[in-house]
This record gives sequence, structure tokens and C-alpha cells, in this order.
Amino acid sequence: MTSASNPLSGPRPFSPRDIRALTVDVAGPVFLPGDNGYTEEATGFNRAVTHRPAVIVGAADAADVMSAVSFAGRYGRPVAVLSTGHGPSGDVPEDAVLITTRRMTGLSIDAGERTVRVEAGVNWRQVVEEAAGHGLAPLVGSAADVGVVGYTLGGGLSVTMGRAFGWAADHVQWIDVVTADGELRHASRDSEDDLFWALRGGKSNFGVVTAMEFSLFPVTQLYAGALYFSGDDAREVLHAYERFTTTAPEEVTSSVALLRLPDLPTLPDFMRGRLTVAVRFSWLGSEADGEGLIAPLRAAAPVLLDSVELRPYTEFDAISADPPEGIGAVEHFAVLDEVSPDTIDALLDVAGPEADSRVNVVDLRQLGGALSRYSGAPNVVGTRDAAFAVFAFVFVPPGEDREEYRTVGDEVMERLEPWLTVRKHTNFLGANDATTERVRLAFDAPTYERLQEIKAARDPANMFRLNHNIPPASAGAGS
Repeated sequence: MTSASNPLSGPRPFSPRDIRALTVDVAGPVFLPGDNGYTEEATGFNRAVTHRPAVIVGAADAADVMSAVSFAGRYGRPVAVLSTGHGPSGDVPEDAVLITTRRMTGLSIDAGERTVRVEAGVNWRQVVEEAAGHGLAPLVGSAADVGVVGYTLGGGLSVTMGRAFGWAADHVQWIDVVTADGELRHASRDSEDDLFWALRGGKSNFGVVTAMEFSLFPVTQLYAGALYFSGDDAREVLHAYERFTTTAPEEVTSSVALLRLPDLPTLPDFMRGRLTVAVRFSWLGSEADGEGLIAPLRAAAPVLLDSVELRPYTEFDAISADPPEGIGAVEHFAVLDEVSPDTIDALLDVAGPEADSRVNVVDLRQLGGALSRYSGAPNVVGTRDAAFAVFAFVFVPPGEDREEYRTVGDEVMERLEPWLTVRKHTNFLGANDATTERVRLAFDAPTYERLQEIKAARDPANMFRLNHNIPPASAGAGS
């Protein structure tokens, strides 16, 4: 299946007959604006993001993805992909073809090789539960319903074992991807190696991933959970956390978050409408050793809730306790060269108990350890020498315009500017900030130039541009 026309000539309208032909060509559903199910199909986890594509293809398999990409190519339309919608993304415009992959849920484990093959719609809950039956575990994200593929293509920072084993992208064995010509390609060390290199860290710039295989680890339990403190004790807790990270072994993956959550009946009383502090902790070792490591944090201030315990890996989502339902949010991300006592004071000035802040969550995550090294086949996940990542989230109430909240949270990044690296990371770059120049800063110059060359060879019309975009070297239309 190849494109019948050049998208550089601009989008062409399609007729009802064209849509009927597409509907016959794919096994999954096809939605147009106004159809029953269109809005639900186009909605991801972040309810503040509004997708209004010209057509949605609910792909049932790789063949459907090939048909959808070929269809988009014939009519000069950009292509966007949606699985769960947890990651940073912008609105999909009215001229686009949106491919949803949530029906592609195939999963198989090779326990002997300690690998898992997943299709594009699989989420982490499915992988974790299936792998646990074999005494294995993946480098999982913070929430059970996060999509595996999108998380991994951006690097994949695990809240359970990231500092111990590195980025999820480092452990990918192969990727099946539909490129802009509508062809399904198998990318690995030995086949389509340019795509294999570029996809891992280059996100969705080079095609629509339909399946991938990656390594699992012989881990069945964690000493993990979270400590919650009153916001009045934020200074003592954050400084204790900064001291803790200076000596934390690689087997510890942790973060600290300032939480200003709404007064919701689903929350514990101590969190409702007031500032709290959460220290998230995951230790790959014995309970006794874990208790010794976390003791200084437990002693930092009175603990309101302590969920840190020896638990099966299947309970990994107790670490971050992310909301299970979709929410509206504006996100800001950055990476830091270091965190010092002065950094903590600056963060408290802008988001601590004395600050008049509208930011709902500020999350500071320690990097380093295996995240700073390459393992497996080379890839383009960069900024590996960063010490921490910082996220700021602002909730957008239902029915309100996201634009009204666009700059809320900028003050956090501005106050932390002395410690921020000028470099970026593709998974730590919010949709509002994902300009071409800032995406460029996620890679060193030779890597970025090579990525643009691959883009020019694989997607010269920049069909896959509704993302953290890397334009083709020729800087053609749509860049």
C-alpha cells in the first residue's frame, strides 16, 4: 500500500465514496465528525486536549494502520496516533487522520527469553499482570492505564526500577512500524536499523508503531509506596529528600511531590483542598534494608499516611497513586543539572506552603544511576547526564478553556531556571512547549541532523508532524 499522491501538493477533499471505500478496507470502525462514538473515540486521558480530526480509524490490526496511513497519503493529510492519551500532546486539527490503537491488545510472553511482545494498544496493567505469572516485571510507568508504546518511544522513565535498569527504550528488541508509504516494516538491530535507532527516543516522527518486543526482569516484589506529610512540613521534608538523594543507591527510584489537590470526596481528608507532600519510594531489595534507607525520610516530619511496604510488583501503582479517571491538565516539564539546598528553597518559594500558587502538582524525580548509561542497542534517548526531572501540572476544570491555564506553572520553571539544563528531553517536554527549536534541544547536534536525514528519507512530506516534531532535512511543507 503506497501513497497515490504527493502530500506536498496540499490536502485534497474526500467524498462519501472515499470514506465508504476506507470503511470496507479496514476491519475496525471509521468515525466522521458527528457520528455516534466520534467524540469518545477521539478522547484521551487528558480531557483538556480536544481532537477534531477529519476522520478517525479505530485500527483493529496492523493492516488497518497500513490502510489508514495510505488513505491519508492519498489525500495529503497529516496522521496522528492515539492510544490512551496520557502523554503530552496537542490538539489534533480538523484536516488530520487520527488512528486509534486501543483495540490492538495482543500480548505474548517468552518466559525463557524474558521478553514480551505487545501490540500498540496494550497498557501497563496488562503487561504487569501477565508478566507476574512468570515471575517477571517490566520497566513500568507511573499508572496502570498508561499505554506501553507511546511511553517507550519517548524513553520511558520507570517509577519502580528506572535507576536500576535504565530507560525502557534501552531494552526494546524490535519494533513493527508503518511508515509514510503505507508499508509495514520490522525494525531491529539487523533490519531497518536506521528506524530502530530513531524510533527509540524519537517518538512518533517516523511512523505508526503497531507492535514491539522488549525485555522483562526477574522481579516479583518491591519495597515501595509513598509517605505523605502536611504541607506545613514541606521545608523539612524536601530538604530531607535532597539529602537522601545524594547517597541513594541505584536500586532506589524515588521522587517528591507537592500536591495542591481540590476538595474532592474521593481523596483522604488530609489531602482535600490543602497542600500535602508525597515522597514516592521504590527499592529493589529486602524489606529490612529498605526500612533502613527510608528511615531518615520517615523521621523528617510527622507522617500522615505511610504506604511504603513490601508489596507484589502488581501493586506498583500505589507508588504514585495517579487518578484512575481522565482529567484535564496543562503540563510543564524540565530537567535539572543538579538539586541543591538552594534549589529546594527556590522551589518552596514558588510552590511551598507560603506561596500563592495555582499549580496542583509539582513532581521532582531523581534520575541518574542506570538512566545515565546506555544499554542494549544505541538509540536517541538523550540528556542522560541530567540529575532530576521536574513536572508541574495544573488541572483544567471540565468545560473551561485550556488556554486560560496555558501559562500557569511557568513561574515554577522560571524560579528553577538557575538549575535547569538548556537541553530538553522528548518525554519531558509539554505539548505547549514542543516547538521545533525546543525539540531540537532534546538531541545533540549530530544526532538531530541524522534524525532529520532519516525523516527526509522515510517521511519527506512530514506526514507524521502532529507530535514533538522533527522536520525532514529538506524542511519541506508541513514542518
